[in-house]
Amino acid sequence: MIRKIIKIDDKKCNGCGACAKACHEGAIEMENGKAKLLREDYCDGLGDCLPACPTNAISFEEREAPAYDEMAVMQAKQKKQYDELQCGCPGTQSRIIVQNEDSNIDSPSQASVSRLSQWPVQIKLAPINAPYLEGADLLIAADCTAYAYGNFHERFIKNRITLIGCPKLDQGDYTDKLKHIITNNNIKSLTIVRMEVPCCGGIEKAAKRALQESGKFIPLKVATISTDGRIID
Repeated sequence: MIRKIIKIDDKKCNGCGACAKACHEGAIEMENGKAKLLREDYCDGLGDCLPACPTNAISFEEREAPAYDEMAVMQAKQKKQYDELQCGCPGTQSRIIVQNEDSNIDSPSQASVSRLSQWPVQIKLAPINAPYLEGADLLIAADCTAYAYGNFHERFIKNRITLIGCPKLDQGDYTDKLKHIITNNNIKSLTIVRMEVPCCGGIEKAAKRALQESGKFIPLKVATISTDGRIID
């Protein structure tokens, strides 16, 4: 098909790699010290790489090229993210946790049982295709809720896969990540737990928008925790 696609002038390219970093689709890679368009089907023709180039080595052209393959781009992103998590910091490696309730007893008079069944829990770190996500009842919670509500493990974490975040402090939006998690796994239900403060509405909005954009119909519940530790909604 004839479509708009980027063109890289090899003579102008100074090998800085800025365009490869700016290309969210991964169409551009560095090869022998020069930027190369290695995957034409990954190039969406929008040109995020153009303003990143300090030597104006990138331009548009219309020519015969394979169609932009959004699904292939998404799968490549997921694989890259998963590989980075597995090969990076040990604290980000995904694993299933089998709780031994006896080991969680603080004293004979007070049983404090952890109900967490997987790691990691941060939305930003969670792999999109982790095995524990398939068929999961998913909990998406603002991280302050576990501190404010005393019975959080029993009421919310138990029998759910838990993902947490803070929309005020974390950079970026959770919508795209959550949409891919919902789209690529057979999520059975979605529970959102947020604080009553206005800024915490960001995590609820992102989760609801992700569910809407996924095109799936999944049972959804929202619980709001007050700053003094009560469920108010």
